[in-house]
Amino acid sequence: MASGIGVVVFIVAIFILSGLKILNEYERGVVFRLGRLTPYRGPGVIFVIPVIERMMRIDLRTVTLDIPPQDVITKDNVTVKVSAVLYFRVVDPSRAVTEVENFLFATMQLAQTTLRSVGGQTELDELLSQRDKLNARIQEIVDSQTEPWGVKVTLVELKNIDLPQDMQRAIAAQAEAERERRAKVIAAEGEFQAAQRLSEAAEIMSKSPVTLQLRYLQTLKEIAGEHNSTIVFPLPIDLLEPFRAFAKAVGGGGDKPTT
Repeated sequence: MASGIGVVVFIVAIFILSGLKILNEYERGVVFRLGRLTPYRGPGVIFVIPVIERMMRIDLRTVTLDIPPQDVITKDNVTVKVSAVLYFRVVDPSRAVTEVENFLFATMQLAQTTLRSVGGQTELDELLSQRDKLNARIQEIVDSQTEPWGVKVTLVELKNIDLPQDMQRAIAAQAEAERERRAKVIAAEGEFQAAQRLSEAAEIMSKSPVTLQLRYLQTLKEIAGEHNSTIVFPLPIDLLEPFRAFAKAVGGGGDKPTT
């Protein structure tokens, strides 16, 4: 009799121990009782009735999903390979189990399709320069589609964009032409500003002849300060005034008609 009771106690102990489950802080247990869904359980120690209940563990941590390179034809008919990374987590374990067969695989396929679709609606320049805008658009679309599954998409980032070789050469040529254009514009702007300054300086000197002589002396000083073999003979500008007046008179006299 005692041995029979011991066997029963042993069986009951095995039954109870087999139903004990330990769930980590980031895990939840979705339990089905005779095929019907019950409220999810955890974390900590939970009890699952053997044979009658079946449990599935769901991880609530953020999952990093690497989207492989996708062949994308942009709006301006350029074929590129675009890869991205997607971050999501399960917010409702019950729906993640009952609403979709495999939420991880389904999210991956949806992200790939959305990446190709959004890339096909975008021109190449926008794809290269406005990544933040595309990231937000892809995240919004994927998040709205996975919301019924109890999945929350927190972030999408375009990781790499591979361009064909001929397109890379065309972009490099365009960038080089743009740099040359900017250099020419800057040089022309500098010449224009220099011409304006020289014109203002000439106007000031014409009003005060002394400034011209001071500038002449400063130039002589700069030449003398250098280590060279150039010999400069200063010549007062006033000595040239009679010759200029004579040349002017001769030129004016030549214009008079003869009788």
